[in-house]
Amino acid sequence: MDEQPPGARDQSADARGPLSCYRHPGRETGIRCTRCDRPICTECMVSASVGFQCPDCVRQGSGTGHGPAANQPRTLAGGTVAADPRLVTKILLALNVVLFIAVHVKVSLLDDLTLLGRATYYEGGPLEGVAEGQWYRLVTSMFLHQEVWHIAFNMLGLWWLGGPLEAALGRARYLALYLLSGLAGSALTYWLAAPNQGSLGASGAIFGLLGATAVLMRRLNYDMRPVLVLLALNLLFTFNPWGGIAWQAHVGGLIAGTLIAIAMVHAPRERRTLVQYGTCALVLVAVVLIVVARTAALT
Repeated sequence: MDEQPPGARDQSADARGPLSCYRHPGRETGIRCTRCDRPICTECMVSASVGFQCPDCVRQGSGTGHGPAANQPRTLAGGTVAADPRLVTKILLALNVVLFIAVHVKVSLLDDLTLLGRATYYEGGPLEGVAEGQWYRLVTSMFLHQEVWHIAFNMLGLWWLGGPLEAALGRARYLALYLLSGLAGSALTYWLAAPNQGSLGASGAIFGLLGATAVLMRRLNYDMRPVLVLLALNLLFTFNPWGGIAWQAHVGGLIAGTLIAIAMVHAPRERRTLVQYGTCALVLVAVVLIVVARTAALT
């Protein structure tokens, strides 16, 4: 019987059809660990100097004389591999649900937290809105929903898109992506929408996750058709002739999420942190400039 060297690829296994992650049976993948050659999914893969490694190989050490502690598991974007790769996604989802319940318990919260440029809620009332110094509305509106269908669609999108992105980017980078996408959506809405037009919802952040998913799938050479179809359907829904959709939030979130994701997954290894967080800082500066300029125009 011929012996096969350890780590050599089993061509007959590839011929039998798509591979499944050795830690998540049934989850198809085209990625293999560069050390042990076992198939790994995006949640399990750890960025290495060449290709990707599985968590088991990383924990065993690099094979260069260094102990396991010297080669901590890293995600595709350079983040730390977490025991629960969906923790931040769960927290964000919980915040949205808690605020949804709070708004229905105390209806006045809707007026206090929704995104509003500059207007009065009743004749003779005080001016309200971001232009009046209520900048917190840019953030609170990102977690605010009024209708059941609205929060249901957004939270399904957060769960489906957020989990894989959090696993691939790491918690800190993923949280930065989510918050900055949402802020960019709020800023563009504040800039382009009528001052008295209220806006709320996590759609800007979700569109940012959608753009980031497209970038990640392209980086991993996955089939782009599913995510492109999903993006096209969402844009069609955004610009529907019936109105009622804050398209500015969708477009702003999509642009910001795509740009940040490009920096996250394509940054050169030797300057990865600088490029990643530098891009996040530039997006934040753009948001601030838009808000300041719009406030000056309204006041």
